Amino acid sequence: MQTQITKPSPLLLPDGSLTQVGWSPQPLLDCNLERASFYPLKFFQPMRMKRWDYYGLTTPSHYFSFTVSDIGYLGMIFAYVVDFEKKRHHEETIAVPFAMGVYLPRNSTSGETRFKNKKVALSFKKENEQRIFNIHWKDFENGQDLKAEFTLQEPDQHESMNLVIPIEKKRFYFNRKINCMPANGWVEYLGTKHMLDPQSGLGNLDWGRGVWAYDSFWVWASASGFLEDGQTIGLNLGYGFGDTSQATENTVILNGKIHKLSQVDFQYNSNKFMEPWTMQSPDSRLLLSFTPFYERVARTDAKLLLSEVHQMFGSYNGTFITGEGETIQITNLNGFAEEHHARW
Repeated sequence: MQTQITKPSPLLLPDGSLTQVGWSPQPLLDCNLERASFYPLKFFQPMRMKRWDYYGLTTPSHYFSFTVSDIGYLGMIFAYVVDFEKKRHHEETIAVPFAMGVYLPRNSTSGETRFKNKKVALSFKKENEQRIFNIHWKDFENGQDLKAEFTLQEPDQHESMNLVIPIEKKRFYFNRKINCMPANGWVEYLGTKHMLDPQSGLGNLDWGRGVWAYDSFWVWASASGFLEDGQTIGLNLGYGFGDTSQATENTVILNGKIHKLSQVDFQYNSNKFMEPWTMQSPDSRLLLSFTPFYERVARTDAKLLLSEVHQMFGSYNGTFITGEGETIQITNLNGFAEEHHARW
């Protein structure tokens, strides 16, 4: 069963329980985390809440990613660049005790995400129907700075995957995933300025708020690209934590419109991530193969925080059948699939 949320409301009731559970193609809930009530000692509750804004930018040659996060007792700011042609990546991370200097907006629909210190200045701002980015990371790689100024277009009618599900002991996951936002501007990396245009560059957002179990696991697959006829296509597939009996995050996005799926089964070798993956829905509406060409491994050991991510970049091929019965052929669509273990 896929329960669709259709009416605006606060995320949480006065007692800290979820007002509504399900999914929607537009953001309808106000993220009132101040009502959270999952821990006996209220003073420690903010230490267990997680908030992040993760942005990705896919071009024909690179994947650029920028994240500002607050995981309660620590702020994590990181950026990485994957070079598809050279099969390499570079990543830099800054950890900030108690997320000092980290600013994240209440909701995904307005406001500014920002962090600034002597090395890094990041600003992600939502204004009207676009997201505006200003990024300067000093000495990012080989003594050269990473700089970027670009926008991602997000028209009001552009649909996204909005999900709220419960986790045991009054914990919860509130998430918005936006795919296929057309890009304009530039990113300067290793002295080369990469120009962005809507015909070749697309952005995605993973906006997350919630409270997880300390030991968590999930699998996530995503892509933003183009079909052979020029239409945009996005993938957002995943499973792992939480009670997904009323809604999953599985969707295909065609020209900014959500096509909802329920269950999607993943098959992959967790001992050999570079082997091919498959993703298939039980009703066979979605049949995908994913062939990795590069593995990004990110490990964090900050005592209380332990995290290991295997993020595979590769190409998707297969078919998707829309709700209207049209078969969409997916060919050489660049994207990623990842397995993530976290103790946080």
